[in-house]
Amino acid sequence: MAINTSKVVIGGTVAGIVSNLIGFVAFGMLLGPRMQAEAVAVAPALEGRGMSGPTIATQLISAFAVGILLVWLYAAMRPRFGPGARTAILAALVVWICGFLFHLDWVLVGMMSPATNAAASAASAVQVVAAALAGAKLYTE
Repeated sequence: MAINTSKVVIGGTVAGIVSNLIGFVAFGMLLGPRMQAEAVAVAPALEGRGMSGPTIATQLISAFAVGILLVWLYAAMRPRFGPGARTAILAALVVWICGFLFHLDWVLVGMMSPATNAAASAASAVQVVAAALAGAKLYTE
């Protein structure tokens, strides 16, 4: 069965909204200052770069792109695993694992402590699972 592209875009947009809201609280308000301080301690030239207009715009847009990816992945997995929350969570875990692995080098090069990375990874897991569940609710074939 073909993927319903318009529903992927609608569900992905909602997933992006959920992701941006959770990301603002988790990374903007709670973990942002800690992550910024650790990065600046290693590379002082990074001071204030995480809060610039272009950086924030890029983060907002990329959250929508990840939302669409989550719902597309859910739609692709649905015929094999069935519709529902379990499949949405599996899609979210795929995306979360990739993000975790891609950002592991921040710990390896000393730009982030293991404790901060663990907190950010936990926040990211909540973020992508909530986004995938919201987006999958709106997806139908």
